[in-house]
Amino acid sequence: MASTAELEKIVSQVRRDIVRMVHAVNSGHPGGSLGCSEYLVSLYFEVMKHNPSKFSMDGLNEDLFFLSNGHISPVFYSVLARSGYFPVSELATFRKLNSRLQGHPTTHEGLPGVRVASGSLGQGLSVGIGAALAKKLNKDNSIVYTLHGDGELQEGQVWEAAMYASAKKVDNIISTVDMNGQQIDGSTDNVLNMGSLRAKFEAFGWDVLDLEKGNDIASVVATLKKAKEHTGKGKPVMILMKTEMGHGVDFMMGSHKWHGVAPNDEQLAAALAQNIGDKDY
Repeated sequence: MASTAELEKIVSQVRRDIVRMVHAVNSGHPGGSLGCSEYLVSLYFEVMKHNPSKFSMDGLNEDLFFLSNGHISPVFYSVLARSGYFPVSELATFRKLNSRLQGHPTTHEGLPGVRVASGSLGQGLSVGIGAALAKKLNKDNSIVYTLHGDGELQEGQVWEAAMYASAKKVDNIISTVDMNGQQIDGSTDNVLNMGSLRAKFEAFGWDVLDLEKGNDIASVVATLKKAKEHTGKGKPVMILMKTEMGHGVDFMMGSHKWHGVAPNDEQLAAALAQNIGDKDY
């Protein structure tokens, strides 16, 4: 088990990776990636049962993670590399021609850690439910985790999947919604106000947990571990996680304008100065 201090150090390094990767090609999505750093680090370095050195697509007898909001690939790639799925040096190829690290995760290049292509929003919950049902058929007691953006919940397929999961008692899945309140065109309230997500998911038959401090590593770890205690009881589990867009980089924090914009040279230097970590890949 890693200490809170050790996890916080990894989070800072992941944030350095994110801004460096996006800056290098002047392309990518830093805002949501920065906001979900604590979540992904908690999952891969503390909570999830997985084996980076023996990655297989079926993932039998290990926990699985599916990233639904695939545009936050920088944080996903960084955490996969830092936890041992592929060399950290490969992060320098992000979004470059013939790279395995495309802007949205893909599977045709055979990247360890990635089991499904994502980026077409709204599909990840369906995939996660399918994987969870497969585990039940295989008598595999491992857990499936999925992550979604709050703006992504404006996609109808999410709610079809939510309805199916509760009706079929898919109780070996823990899904999380990143509630940063921002999407590409502005705040989620202004684009399409979704009201109470807790009330909605409870009405759809889910067991709902609130995570008010999604950028506090100790709170994230504690909530994920608590969610595991709620599995196996006949209901799918949903974590509503409040985060801040661009967290950890002061000029990006809370603004939808950094959803998909890369920092320039000066901004990169400022972002790196706010996060302590290695200087090179």
